[in-house]
Amino acid sequence: MSMTSSSVGEAGAPRIERWTKTAVVAMGVIVLALIVLAIGPMFLSADAVSSLTRLFIYVILAVMWNALAGYGGMVSIGQQGFFGLGAYLVIRLAGFGVNPYVAILVGAVGVGILSVPISTIVLKLTEGRFAIATWVVAELTVLLIMLDPTIHGETGTSLAQIMVYEPLVRRSLTYWSALGFMIALLAVMFVLLRSPIGASIQAIRDDMDAAEAVGVKVLATKRILYILAAFGAAVAGALWVASTITFQPTSFFSVQWSAFMIFMALVGGIGTFEGAIIGAIIFFLVENFLGATGVWYLIFLGATALAFALFLPRGIWGTVERRLGINLLPVGYRVRLTEALRVRRHP
Repeated sequence: MSMTSSSVGEAGAPRIERWTKTAVVAMGVIVLALIVLAIGPMFLSADAVSSLTRLFIYVILAVMWNALAGYGGMVSIGQQGFFGLGAYLVIRLAGFGVNPYVAILVGAVGVGILSVPISTIVLKLTEGRFAIATWVVAELTVLLIMLDPTIHGETGTSLAQIMVYEPLVRRSLTYWSALGFMIALLAVMFVLLRSPIGASIQAIRDDMDAAEAVGVKVLATKRILYILAAFGAAVAGALWVASTITFQPTSFFSVQWSAFMIFMALVGGIGTFEGAIIGAIIFFLVENFLGATGVWYLIFLGATALAFALFLPRGIWGTVERRLGINLLPVGYRVRLTEALRVRRHP
């Protein structure tokens, strides 16, 4: 005779939860917010549309880097290589006559494919050696890109083909592209982390040898996450060049992009799904208020990241989650003790 979840609870057994009432309400609010954002260009100002486009790109960068490092344990300081490469392929594809907005997807897919052979090299390394290898790959990539005569070296070039669209139309299309890619990548990552692959990813992060001992295909699992993170970074770079139009290799391949990703994940809460999104929002607000201060802006980011690393290593959402037990977008399971067990444990 099968026992229902309610009867299990009455019998005093612990209850396994994933979707809580709080999570269901949060998901409803998020869906409503996304619907409102989808019609944003119809009532928002031009500056607001451009700013939100930038925020969506930051969310993509934060979530993808957090997935790679926070969940997979692969700390990369070379994601700017894929970011810049995504932008470069959009420039080149548009030059061959491909619609710039189609080129965003095609270019990102191309970067994902290119990341496969790269992964066979860098994934053989771990921890600090892996981080350094990712940076070396990014530096080699920018050197190769600058050999392309159409890029004009450090001077760069522009996505002139996108100018065929009127400013209002171009702004709206870029906004919707960024929103669509953000939603799609968040959904893919959410589903992936809730799947058996997600459990394998976190098992590898916690103890690679133990994970391999219980049958986890370590290299294949890490490769999936690495390719997905490369694709996400390329999408962000492609969207960024569609938004700014100009492409300068030294800017797009700058290591500061990885520094920004690390800041967002660290402040928001590395290893938490909600934390990366919160970190992106915080970074966006800091940039809006302090971005014009030049070097002081960078000093503030560095000091803030250091303070969080020292005094709040779990980040904002990681701390909230630990102290209050709140999960808005749960990717794992939670064991909740019934009242009967609490009484037994605390007579």
